[in-house]
Amino acid sequence: MRFFPILLVALAMAPSIVWAEENASDQISFYHDVRPIIQASCQGCHQPAKRGGDYLMTDYQALLSGGESGEKAIVPGDPDSSYLIELITPAEGKAEMPKGKAPLSEADRKTILDWIKQGAKDDTPESAQTKYDADHPPTYVRPPVLTCVAFSPDGNTLAVSGYHEVLLQKSDGSGLIGRLVGMSERIESVAFSPDGKQLAVAGGSPGRLGELQMWNVADRKLIYSVPVSYDDVYGVSWSPDGKLVAIGCGDNSVRGYDAQTGKQVFFNGAHEDWALDTVFSKDGSHLVSVGRDMTVKLYKVDTQRFIDNVTSITPGALKGGINAVARKPGEDQVLIGGADGVPKIYRLFREKARKIGDDFNKIKDFPPMPGRIYDVAFTSDGKKAIAGSSLDGEGFIQVFDVESGKKLLDLEGPLRAIYNISLSPDNKRLASVGFDGEVILHDLETGKKTGSFGAVPIASQTASTK
Repeated sequence: MRFFPILLVALAMAPSIVWAEENASDQISFYHDVRPIIQASCQGCHQPAKRGGDYLMTDYQALLSGGESGEKAIVPGDPDSSYLIELITPAEGKAEMPKGKAPLSEADRKTILDWIKQGAKDDTPESAQTKYDADHPPTYVRPPVLTCVAFSPDGNTLAVSGYHEVLLQKSDGSGLIGRLVGMSERIESVAFSPDGKQLAVAGGSPGRLGELQMWNVADRKLIYSVPVSYDDVYGVSWSPDGKLVAIGCGDNSVRGYDAQTGKQVFFNGAHEDWALDTVFSKDGSHLVSVGRDMTVKLYKVDTQRFIDNVTSITPGALKGGINAVARKPGEDQVLIGGADGVPKIYRLFREKARKIGDDFNKIKDFPPMPGRIYDVAFTSDGKKAIAGSSLDGEGFIQVFDVESGKKLLDLEGPLRAIYNISLSPDNKRLASVGFDGEVILHDLETGKKTGSFGAVPIASQTASTK
């Protein structure tokens, strides 16, 4: 009996408890609800590297303040006085923002409206707030892990990944040319356009944002940024005519974009795991991707259709994911490398009907390398194949004769783990990057190491704490 009063009190309190929970669920979170909408639809044009209309939407205070119009974009508690609401509200099916895109959905507009009504509070964690731009680039106190490197078509410049940025270095290591600071925390892949005027960058913020960036190399300005999905994107490549760029995505999709406008023109979700690298066929009519699902997939670009699994689909025939793909110059053949450590060449187009258990498209295996292959390349004449691998923190780069399939060289070490390689246009130099933050240069004819340099400027511990 003595528990009865307590039960009555609990029952009496129950409605108020439910009411509080229901009202809590109606609260709009900036970080969880509003930010993803802005990130997907607005930040490509309104970020530190590209302030369309002088409006910055990656910083909370700047988001409230507005841009060149002078109008307050957001007035907490007062949607009618918030200029942003006017900009995103469609009239006759069109809205001023996002510019050049379909209006935000009614649900997304209501989310923003309700957030402003509730006081437009910022609940962004400190760790997720934007900290870097061209005037405030990252500061490094130790060398970062480097994920990608690329020679420019003239051989004079190397683009190297950093944290939140791509660093443009003179290819002989004699000096830093520029820093391309963007939104993506991780830079996964970089590729110069065929004419060298633009740099495509694939990356993102793990678990939050994928991003394709396009930079003007000469003035080091961001041309556009395309938010993609919810996780990092990889393996950016250019079509031979420079009109399209492709990426692989952490959501298992492969996507293609008009290089000039950033408009998505290709999408396919045939992969069953992350798509990690892409390359176009020799005439650009087809696209190839590789991924963690152990497959090489072929697509028709204009129809966006999946055509074929280039590799065998027999269970157990392939071992581990495929990290990298490169097309043989002048041929519709690709070199692939992955977890099994064996570089392989495949033809893209099947010449006879598939049979269960066949691997007909495979042309040859090269000798196995230690560990896992992270990147592959051909010389411009297609006579040599190069692959970089890693095992237990040690890196290996080997050169193979394509015709005979034999190993020609082990590039001089010792090397730390190697994650990416790039060959100079004259086929004389190879740049590699990996775990130790150094850009390593080798002579491709002799295999000798010719130099190395740090990819990023390192600040002293003392200076970094001031």
